[in-house]
Amino acid sequence: MRKLFSSTTAFVAGLVLVAIVGALLILPSNDYIFLPDKAHPVAPLITVPGGHDPTHGGIYFVDIKLRKAKLIERLFGGLHEGADLYPASEINPPGGGEAERRQIDIQDMLNSQEVAAAVALRADGKKVVQTPIGATVDQIVSGTPAVGRLDPDDIITAIDGKPVKTPGDVITAMAGHKPGDTVAFSIRRVGAARVVRVKTIPEPATDRAVVGITLRPAVDIHLPVDVRIDAGDVGGPSAGLAFALGILQELGRNIVRGHKIAATGEILPDGSVGSIGGVKQKTIGARQAHVDAFLVPAGDNAQEAKRYAHGLRIIAVKNFPQALRALATLR
Repeated sequence: MRKLFSSTTAFVAGLVLVAIVGALLILPSNDYIFLPDKAHPVAPLITVPGGHDPTHGGIYFVDIKLRKAKLIERLFGGLHEGADLYPASEINPPGGGEAERRQIDIQDMLNSQEVAAAVALRADGKKVVQTPIGATVDQIVSGTPAVGRLDPDDIITAIDGKPVKTPGDVITAMAGHKPGDTVAFSIRRVGAARVVRVKTIPEPATDRAVVGITLRPAVDIHLPVDVRIDAGDVGGPSAGLAFALGILQELGRNIVRGHKIAATGEILPDGSVGSIGGVKQKTIGARQAHVDAFLVPAGDNAQEAKRYAHGLRIIAVKNFPQALRALATLR
């Protein structure tokens, strides 16, 4: 009986252990994991009338794999090369969830494609008409009244009923308010118009009335050439620079000259290159594709990329013309 009891106990303990391991392997945690993804060529994604794909080399974009971390990944680090864990509060928008973050990522990607086409066509000497239509919410400062009221990529079209065309118009309108006032923001969110009221607080340094947002210009772009980009389910704005370079290559400008070039960075309407996240994973993804060089936003992004380059050539760029000059002199 004692031997039978011992065998049964060992069997049950084994089942419990298997169940625990299975749960660790299957069940998600509350954290998110960033993983490298091998860089992808942009040429198959871009359609330009009369386009020319490079016979050698090409432009590559880099992204990251983002998903909920499994419990085992949360408890035991180092299971994947280049992996980083982040709490949901750092990944999803303030006051929002995963679905809202995904919607923002998709909108960012669509915007970046349009801006990339405009920048590339201008660089090719074509006339692109850009009409100011408001101010886009770029970031929400945590712990401010804008959290849960405004979202990144909201386009502010009016304040207190007065039309807004540029970020400067927002600053002017806010100057007429005192801390504690409630401001009516007319916004366009994913194509739908609405009015959001947000109470102001004093800015610590100046005591001005603020709600806790940063802004960038919102423009309506009219392209002289039908440029189409199909990025599938890839989201976010960080492929903008790669798309702009890829479009210019498709237009017949041999900017790669036989090289394989990876690029990352948000492209802005004035051609400047904005910083992005996930540089560690994107640098590893560029290395995995065996590219000749990796174009990265200048500043902190470039410094981080160099830490994980392991021999990959990192080229820091501030704007699109600088990226073209770097490629023209690449040996």
